[in-house]
Amino acid sequence: MPDTDWTPKYKRVLLKLSGEALGHGGKSGISLDEAAAIGEQLKRVVARGVQLAVVVGGGNILRGAQFSAGGETIKPATADYMGMLATVMNGLALQDTLEAMGVETRLQSAVRMETVAEPYIRRRALRHLEKGRVVILAGGTGNPFVTTDTAAALRGTELGVEVVLKATRVDGVYNADPEVNEFAEKYDRLTYDKVMRDGLRVMDMGAFDMCRTAKLPILVFNYKRDRAIERAVAGEPIGTIVAG
Repeated sequence: MPDTDWTPKYKRVLLKLSGEALGHGGKSGISLDEAAAIGEQLKRVVARGVQLAVVVGGGNILRGAQFSAGGETIKPATADYMGMLATVMNGLALQDTLEAMGVETRLQSAVRMETVAEPYIRRRALRHLEKGRVVILAGGTGNPFVTTDTAAALRGTELGVEVVLKATRVDGVYNADPEVNEFAEKYDRLTYDKVMRDGLRVMDMGAFDMCRTAKLPILVFNYKRDRAIERAVAGEPIGTIVAG
């Protein structure tokens, strides 16, 4: 992809970033270098006139599931709320990273904490997008027992995006785990029915069903590839696209 000459395929997108994307390669904490690398791409995407919403995870800081073996000391719902707070920390880091690059942002949280983030209000989020601001969506859905995949599907549907860009460590959807099976085959394109019929892992099934019902395409791609987020927005054939 040339540095300056590309045209976006989509006008409004939702990028789903795992917490690991902002982490230190398997270690806990926030990597400013990783945040900056992602931020540079997002800056160039917004400069193309794309309306961008970002759902952030919190796995680099805390996963609710890590308390599952702790007996009754920490309840599952409490653990999930702790994970939601971790996504707000990542959201703050991404917000400051982008604003240091001159990109206007708004951080909205489904868990109310007005001293650090706006509450998530759909109409307000839409207005920010229309004004060219990156809307960072933290706090999941505000409810326990669902994943940030569900938050991405829900917010993508609410905000009328054209595609959910799911950034992962793997360059698409395979018929087996490519990190375990060297003969796993990658799909370039899938239908919703094929995913359901073969039990393929695209995102958690509740989130996937929400996208399927809304006919909202999902692009699964490896964010570590060179300028992968920009290439995804440009509509280049990377990753796996799941559509009707």
